[in-house]
Amino acid sequence: MDRAPGLSVRLQLTLSYAGFLVLAGAVLLTLVWLFLRVPTFRALGGFAPSHPMLLREFLPAAAVVLAFLLLLGLVGGWLLAGRMLAPLARITAATRLAATGSLSHRIALEGRADELRELADAFDAMLEQVEARVAEQRRFAANASHELRTPLAISKTLLEVARDDPGADTAELLERLRAVNARAIDLTEALLLLSRADQRSFARERVDLSLLAEQAAETLLPLAEERGTTLETTGDVAPTVGSPPLLLQLVTNLVHNAIVHNLPRGGTVAVRTAARPGWTTLTVESTGERLAPELVATLAEPFRRGTGRVRADDAGVGLGLAIVASIARAHGGGLTLTPRAAGGLRVAVRLPTAPASG
Repeated sequence: MDRAPGLSVRLQLTLSYAGFLVLAGAVLLTLVWLFLRVPTFRALGGFAPSHPMLLREFLPAAAVVLAFLLLLGLVGGWLLAGRMLAPLARITAATRLAATGSLSHRIALEGRADELRELADAFDAMLEQVEARVAEQRRFAANASHELRTPLAISKTLLEVARDDPGADTAELLERLRAVNARAIDLTEALLLLSRADQRSFARERVDLSLLAEQAAETLLPLAEERGTTLETTGDVAPTVGSPPLLLQLVTNLVHNAIVHNLPRGGTVAVRTAARPGWTTLTVESTGERLAPELVATLAEPFRRGTGRVRADDAGVGLGLAIVASIARAHGGGLTLTPRAAGGLRVAVRLPTAPASG
């Protein structure tokens, strides 16, 4: 943004200091002059200097004093303003570095807390968050590129094999291409959903998580029965405010993830909802293998899958919990993952409670 040139803040403060000092000196000298010239003021102190020479000497002396105060104000104000604005210069330098893409620099302003140091600390915290977000986006872009390249590379290989072998089974080739293409479509749709949640570009309305949990459980019941998993849904009315499609996707992802990453047979999935003052919770507990806490801490990252967990063709594209975490953040809530002592995972989503309808 182009702006017309103006005085620096340091010069403005210097002129302000000098002007105030000269003004205070002028007021003081005026009071002395009135004391010398006005009888009323002289009577107050019981002193009546009236010698003409004294009055003639006063004005030149007053001018010298005002000139001295002006010089003192300019020099002292310049030095004082420079000292006061030194932290601001460091903040400006850090801002310019950040504008060039360097996010690792920190101001780290020392000293006791004041307005400038609070500004520097807030700027450092913002830089830390931006740096973490940018690093996350870069990892996400790299992982997404890799995941999207895989089905394309497989399709290319299949087509090249079919070209080099005219007698290949066309039906089998088409079926494999269909499966690869379906996975690529699922991945693309998941990426679009994740982007939509991150941008928070959705309409909000009152939603009952308990109803969404029942809807997701009913939809995924055939998958649970196919895998021999018991699916239970209990809980209270859990009102919140948000996007019904996105929150349904959140619940569906959690239940689907709990069914797929479970024991081969005889597993259980328990879905519970609850409402507490200020917060609404959705909890999904599933049986399974024992998971290390350090592994669980990474499961909500994009394209991360639990090592050793049950994998299948319907295991997803590695974005299920990442989408859940993004949707929860977009609705002002959060996601907590906790390994169960007996094996499996406990996933809890916490969202703000909807205000009571009047």
